[in-house]
Amino acid sequence: MAEEITYADFERVDIRVGTIIEASPFPEACKPAFKLLIDFGPDIGIKKSSAQITVHYTPESLTGRQVLGVVNFPPRQIGPFRSEVLTLGFEDENGAIVLAAVEQPVPNGRKMM
Repeated sequence: MAEEITYADFERVDIRVGTIIEASPFPEACKPAFKLLIDFGPDIGIKKSSAQITVHYTPESLTGRQVLGVVNFPPRQIGPFRSEVLTLGFEDENGAIVLAAVEQPVPNGRKMM
């Protein structure tokens, strides 16, 4: 377990829900990944993310899916691609990533409470 933090520390991490509007292969990545375009609603807009989720997902299965993302990390350059948000997930028993998601549809851009 990581060190204990305060609620104020948690509030600094801006986790929002968004809908994947486009997913495509990212062959230039060091590890297998997809390039995602995620709609985080009118206040945040459409953001790019690189996600190593190729074991459990295909680009076709990702389009239209709601995901959770950290929107206030600085962008990261991954090869020729600039990833603007961290798409959240968990490792399965084999280390492959399973996306974190909402159980029911919610408006894009809603903040995790």
